[in-house]
Amino acid sequence: MSAAYAHADPPRPSAVAESWQRSERVRLQGDGSLSDVAGLSSTDVWAVGQQDIWDAWENRGAIAHWDGRAWTQVGIRNDDTGAGYLRSIAAAAPNDIWTVGAGHDGLPYVAHGDGSGFDRVGVEQLRASDWLAGVAAVPGRMVAVGTRERKPLIVTRSDSGWRVESARDEGTLYGVSLQPKGDGWAVGDADGKPLIMRRGSGGGDWKTVSAPRVAGGYLRDVHSDGPKRALAVGGVYLGDGKVSPLALSWNGKRWSEVRVPDRDARLYGVTGDGKGTYWISGYDPGRPGQAFLLRHQGDTTEIMRGEPGKSPRTIRLQAVGHLPGSPGSVWAVGHAIDDKDAYTDVVERFGSGTSKALDAPSSDATPATS
Repeated sequence: MSAAYAHADPPRPSAVAESWQRSERVRLQGDGSLSDVAGLSSTDVWAVGQQDIWDAWENRGAIAHWDGRAWTQVGIRNDDTGAGYLRSIAAAAPNDIWTVGAGHDGLPYVAHGDGSGFDRVGVEQLRASDWLAGVAAVPGRMVAVGTRERKPLIVTRSDSGWRVESARDEGTLYGVSLQPKGDGWAVGDADGKPLIMRRGSGGGDWKTVSAPRVAGGYLRDVHSDGPKRALAVGGVYLGDGKVSPLALSWNGKRWSEVRVPDRDARLYGVTGDGKGTYWISGYDPGRPGQAFLLRHQGDTTEIMRGEPGKSPRTIRLQAVGHLPGSPGSVWAVGHAIDDKDAYTDVVERFGSGTSKALDAPSSDATPATS
């Protein structure tokens, strides 16, 4: 974002069995990868990423929509330069979707979708040196986070307009989570340690809060279930290119470290069901060919591995989202790398329902129209 492997005990019996449900592709052009996913229902799921990732001139951001039957690429209507890399997407409502990343014109990229397409949104306060990594949205509010001149950057859109603010101390924010009242968490790193910022339900500025002082630690994503529950994930740089996983849990009073059962895993994204169960997406260097999730509930964190592929590959799940009330309710996206170092986008589903082979035929994406 190294070879003893800790494996979870068999999961406790439950009324409805959960399993890996389906593996498919959006079918981005060239070497493609998906960086984030957000869904409102099993027939309304959005994903973003990048295609032709190795071509500095031709690479471009991609937006795709799942309507319950197939993936369709969706265009951005009013932009001649185009998005270079879309890193994050959030859906507040079927006609209120936001995505952020980088533009080919050197500016941070912000686009808004109404369900039928997207339009690039100009934010006058943003500068060419600004960098956006994550976005979250609830009805009436959108928050994007990143960095400005090595300081945490927070961009807010609300009924009162745009607000762009940077913190005083150095640091970078990568992930953000919002609650309906506008309170939320943002996470990243500063001075080689985890960085956590919070905005309370009463409004006001985002403020840095106390976090475990993990040397070499960083956080890449966060999901909150309310004022007393949140989970943040990332890793710890150990030197010589080695990284160990890091997960921190909020109990309403303080953040504390969570034991991760696979000490070699790389953790990228986290989501939750609003009831205290979280899923973490990532990658296990020890079993690179298997889809990898962690499920965290209470004091228990379990490993959920997919079946190995039919051919050599490395699969990295960069982000994960939860769709309430639907079979296969956890969707994870990322990329797979074959033995020729070619990248292909992947979409994995996990949850209750009838499982399907992980190498099942995938749906072709319809070309974008503008």
